[in-house]
Amino acid sequence: MELSEEHRALRDAVRGLLAGYPARAAIEQPAGYDAGLWQRLCKEIGVAGLAIPEAYGGAGASLLESHIVLTEWGRQLTPGPMLGSVLATQALLRAGDEELLPALCAGDRIAALAWRGDLSADDAGRLTGVAHHVMDAEAADTLLVATDDALYEMAPNAPGVTVEPADVLDATRRLATIRLAGAPARRIGDGGPLTWLRDLACVTLSADQIGAASRAFDQTHEYVQQRVQFGRPIGSFQVLQHRLAEAYLRLEAATTASWTAAEALVSDSPETSTLAAMAKVHCSETLQAIAAEMVQMHGGLAITWEHDAHLYLRRAYADAQLFGSPGEHLDRLAATLLT
Repeated sequence: MELSEEHRALRDAVRGLLAGYPARAAIEQPAGYDAGLWQRLCKEIGVAGLAIPEAYGGAGASLLESHIVLTEWGRQLTPGPMLGSVLATQALLRAGDEELLPALCAGDRIAALAWRGDLSADDAGRLTGVAHHVMDAEAADTLLVATDDALYEMAPNAPGVTVEPADVLDATRRLATIRLAGAPARRIGDGGPLTWLRDLACVTLSADQIGAASRAFDQTHEYVQQRVQFGRPIGSFQVLQHRLAEAYLRLEAATTASWTAAEALVSDSPETSTLAAMAKVHCSETLQAIAAEMVQMHGGLAITWEHDAHLYLRRAYADAQLFGSPGEHLDRLAATLLT
């Protein structure tokens, strides 16, 4: 996608701000991210409410603008609730909420959305089940639960709610398991089919993935031009040039897949589910391949704790499994395209 002048300004503003907050330092924060950075992004740029109408406290833009922010978020591996915020606010918007959205758009509250798992509600609105891979649960003020037909809201410390931090490969993205045992909740409204939420999650994650892949490629390309071996930069060796060229082509194709899926989602295209699955598969595989090349071409430096290469590799393999593995989405594509 060719960015407009306004889009480039948004990209540059977010990139410039994130550059001053290294992911490595933010990981050590109690919440797992820098709360001050999140406040600045929400107050100065309005990242949490870009795709929310002004009537709800948002900027009245679209998910394409959020896609730009998420790409920059991925470039820096920035810990924080950006990805989870997009999912939560979009779920609330779809359910017709007016109470929670303004505070979330302003960055004054954090919402965690539980939707992947076996979740159900009885006639009294009590929720039961287990949700896996819930983002931002430890830092959340509000817990949202999406079932097959409705969206519910409760406090993370409500009776019957247990939040269990998960062991994660990628320390820059904290996840949790939510266990509900007859937990009382407020029904916000119809949540819509979870397939819509799945498509949204895959598309937004793909933006994060192409951002991370882009940064990993740039750092690797820069390094091979500086690293000298046998009296010449290793980037002059033909075998590395070929591998970098292949990585670049992968990145361009994945970027196209991600933006095509995002545009389909915004336009409510009937092909959204297919394109979202393609973006999830293509961007997952691309980030894994480029992160692996980053480690190999940096050599021994890449396996030191001080270098960021291992963080990109961890992000690549963790993101590939988030919201369904590439194999699951390939099976879904095969079932759709071959019928």
